[in-house]
Amino acid sequence: MGTLHGPTAVDRNLLWSRLDDAVAKQGVPLPTPVFVVDTDAFDANADDLVRRAHGKPVRVASKSLRVPALIERALAHEGFQGVLAYSLREALWLHEQGISDDVVVAYPTVDRGALAELVASPSAAAAITLMVDDVAHLDVVDSVRFSPTVPVRVALDVDAGLQVAGQHVGPKRSPLTDVSSVVALAREVVGRSGFRLVGAMTYEGQVAGVQDAVPQARTRSAMIRRIKALSIGQLAVRRREVADALATLTDLEFWNGGGSGSVEETAADPVVTEVAAGSGLLVPTLFDHYRSFEPRPASYFGLPVTRKPARDVATVHGGGLSASGAAGADRLPTPWAPAGLRLTGLEGAGEVQTPLTGPSAAALRIGDLVWFRHAKSGEVFEHATIVHLLAGDELVDAVPTYRGCGQVF
Repeated sequence: MGTLHGPTAVDRNLLWSRLDDAVAKQGVPLPTPVFVVDTDAFDANADDLVRRAHGKPVRVASKSLRVPALIERALAHEGFQGVLAYSLREALWLHEQGISDDVVVAYPTVDRGALAELVASPSAAAAITLMVDDVAHLDVVDSVRFSPTVPVRVALDVDAGLQVAGQHVGPKRSPLTDVSSVVALAREVVGRSGFRLVGAMTYEGQVAGVQDAVPQARTRSAMIRRIKALSIGQLAVRRREVADALATLTDLEFWNGGGSGSVEETAADPVVTEVAAGSGLLVPTLFDHYRSFEPRPASYFGLPVTRKPARDVATVHGGGLSASGAAGADRLPTPWAPAGLRLTGLEGAGEVQTPLTGPSAAALRIGDLVWFRHAKSGEVFEHATIVHLLAGDELVDAVPTYRGCGQVF
């Protein structure tokens, strides 16, 4: 059961000293923002995800990491197997770099250039699985190849939303909402030359990706837990019905489901053969308040104080690293260490400066580092080329992000 409290103010202040000391030991100033991943917490989170999966393999969601060395670090843990990518070009690059020979692209693609590369490479086509939910996705593949000599692996993205009172609750992903629509597309795949139907995916985002134990929102959290329980029960029936129908057409290699917030519930479904997880490795702030696991934050970025406009205000340089999704305060970065800092209502997290107030602001001096946590995992590394890896009290390595490798997906 996850904690409702998380790290204490004392824990956060100790973290502040630990991170500052590790940076100081480098002997030379590090460019800011300084991006750090605590590998001790990362490894503990990886082991916890495997434990929660109860023997089913965990496929690492690269979208939530975007650092090749961290993807490899996750895959090195016993119990992790394969990558869930978010872009075909990313999948091709991961295969080319030798990072994984088992990559499922989680979203349909119409990138004809990338598809042309895929069908021209037997090794890539054997390692990468495309996601489809419409015949049009197959047509795009066929439009870039002269002959179906290289079979393309595909999986079906089956809707996993909660259907209640005529309403759909959950991510707006796939039009495959019932057995008949799934079977119709499956027949098209099986009957079309040059394609192999190898898997299925059901991503229950309304279960895996929504906080359900927020202390300041107990009523809403209770409602969300009810929605999750209804979703899990309804989805178990839908998965079984779809799986039974697909079994009359082909034998699937895998059925992917879940996310960091629903590993136990998803793994408990006998239809599911593997679970996906990524955010649970770095634990951004949007994953702080879950009943299903104890958060161990592992990712931070440090910004220097450059101004003291008032005794009780400290202004850091930069900071406007907001997360995607519906705009709101929960998408802003959180000043984390030292404890006792908060954003201002007028400026929030600014692109070039971020003023901070709160009890700790008066003690900060120009040149001090303030450490933030991002709201969503992986996205923050779109703003970085290098991430420093922390082990114990030492920065032991500096590794490139996708951007640092010259890749933008």
